[in-house]
This record gives sequence, C-alpha cells and structure tokens, in this order.
Amino acid sequence: MTDIQIGGAKKAHRGYSFDEVAIAPSRRTRDPQEVSTAWTIDAYRFELPFIAAPMDSIVSPATAQTLTGLGMLAVLNLEGVWGRYADPTALLREIKQLADADVTARMQEIYSAPVDLDLVSQRVFDMKQAGVTVAVAVSPQRTADLAPRAAAAGADIIVIRGTTVSAEHVSSAGQPLNLKEFIHQLDVPVIVGGCATYQAALHLMRTGAAGVLVGFGGGSSMTTSDVLGVRVPMASAVADVAAARRDYLDESGGRYVHVIADGSMGQSGDIVRAFACGADAAMLGSVLARAIDAPGGGAHWGAEAWHAQLPRGQRNILTQVGTFAEVLNGPSTHAAGAMNIAGALRKAMATTGYSDLKEFQRVEMVITA
Repeated sequence: MTDIQIGGAKKAHRGYSFDEVAIAPSRRTRDPQEVSTAWTIDAYRFELPFIAAPMDSIVSPATAQTLTGLGMLAVLNLEGVWGRYADPTALLREIKQLADADVTARMQEIYSAPVDLDLVSQRVFDMKQAGVTVAVAVSPQRTADLAPRAAAAGADIIVIRGTTVSAEHVSSAGQPLNLKEFIHQLDVPVIVGGCATYQAALHLMRTGAAGVLVGFGGGSSMTTSDVLGVRVPMASAVADVAAARRDYLDESGGRYVHVIADGSMGQSGDIVRAFACGADAAMLGSVLARAIDAPGGGAHWGAEAWHAQLPRGQRNILTQVGTFAEVLNGPSTHAAGAMNIAGALRKAMATTGYSDLKEFQRVEMVITA
C-alpha cells in the first residue's frame, strides 16, 4: 500500500471504513434460500456467523442460551457483573437509569467488586448444563487465572479480548503472558484480539489461536479514538488481517485461523461489508443491544466504560427494535438495517451470486469515499 506523507518524515497509508466501500453486483444472482451462512470454528458449527460480544448489556447466562438457540455464539464476560454478583439484575437496571453525568463514576464503583472465582466456575457449569456452547471472555491481564478455571469448569471456547492484544503481554506486576505457551496448554480453542494490522495479526495467528478479532470492539460505546488516539478504519483492517490469514495458511502448511470483525458494525450493511472484506464471522454489539430481551434494556456499554483509571467508553441508550429473534431473523419493521440482519446477509450473497461465506469473500468491491 502506498504511503502518504503527513509532514516531515512522518508517513501514513490510507485506510477505509465500512461506509467508504460497497459491494458491486455481479452478472450472476441466486435465490436467498440457496445461500448458506453456516460457520464452523474448531468442532463447533453455527447456522449464523455472528458472535454476541462479551458485554453485560448483551450477554447473560440466560441470553447466551437464547442466542445459542437462534443459531449463533454468545460470549459471557467473566469479569463483568455476572462474574462479580450472584444476581446483578438491579445493578443493570440502575446503570440504564443513571444520568449521563453520574454513570461513569457509578459503573467504576459497581465493577470495583472483586471477581468471584467460585461464581465464575458456577456460571460456566450452569451454562454447560443448559446445553449452551460455552464461550467466555477474559482480559489479557486476568487470562492466567480465569481462563484455566473456566476451561476446567467446561468452557468450550475462550476469548481473550482487549483494546489491543499482543502475542506477549508484558506486565511489571508479574511474569509476562506468553500467548503461544498459554494457548498450547489449554485444551480448548482460543480466540484472541483485537488487532488491526497485518503484522500484529500474523503474530497472533502464530500463537495457535483459532480465531483473531479485528478491531477494538464496542464501536458505538467506545471513545478510544478520543482518549488514546487509536483508530483503524475497519474495512482496511479486516482486509489486511484476511491477507495475514492467507499468508499464514501457506506458512503453517494449511492451518486456517478465523478472522472475526469486531466493532463499527451498527447496521446490517456494515456486517455484510465485513464479510465481503474477508471476515469469517462478525462480533456484534449495538445491533444486539437494541433487542428488547437484552439484559441492558436498551442501554449499551463495554468494559472500557468502567476502567478504573482511564475510562474510554460510554453508556449509550439505544432505541429498542424487537426481540433477539427479530433482530437476527426478522421480520423487520425498520428500513435502516437494525433487524433481520441474517436475512440481509443472505440477500446480499444471493444478489451477488455466492452460495456460502467463503465464496462471498471474493466479491467485487468499490470505494465510494
């Protein structure tokens, strides 16, 4: 990619966000009924290539069961309220009702309660007993103590998710977390991220991860760009990481690592473009937080919003549009891409003539910016 001079010796390259690219129709079309959106990672197959983000506003043990029944994967944040409180229902209601001026400080207080290790194990066990494909998320800082406990309790998939994650997390408080060694020791597939560049993704793939998260998550509820100055347009990020997947496939002799778009997908059109850019799956936040059966009740926030020293997220109040089932599969009563997102994906694939997601990654795209 050609660099552009910012000034002096500083150069940069042009990146594109999802709203700056579009899918070009082809000469061939097909019926949406003939399109498959199925996605398989490791031994787990899902009819929908969507992952509910590990946010307390979206995923609880109960909604994980609901979303699994609808054909997708849901990830419970073990460091969220469900890992700290036996019954956080009243706290979730309070977070929604708080005034904007008060919500950050109160969330910091709520999330200052320690993670209950016994409760973490119980949550995983209960979800497993309910027949859920149990996916849980931990931060890089808590991976060493929480991930093995979750795996021992029956977790099927571990997600290590942070604003940015490197192949070796260094901490002055203790030994660095070497992801390659750690993943090798776990007997469950690991998804790790976020990352946004070719080189960072390639290093994460070499750790043995089953999937790599692209982006920094929580697009609508994060202020990372404002606070840290960190932002990479998602269309370019997904395409770059997809290129790393291709090269790693050759380098490793055939090991396929899944590329999972995470963030900046507030409408079905953004989700479709993520797959067109090369994603295997999409981790969804605000799209699902709009559901009337979401735990946040229309309020939406991520882990960054309650960081003790440097909050870089916010609680948003979203317009609720329908149930999880309607958001995913319709019928839709909105024309803005908030409902029937699976139907929108199938329609886009059918319109361009592709029968499955792997083929759809080859669709022609245009720059509209």
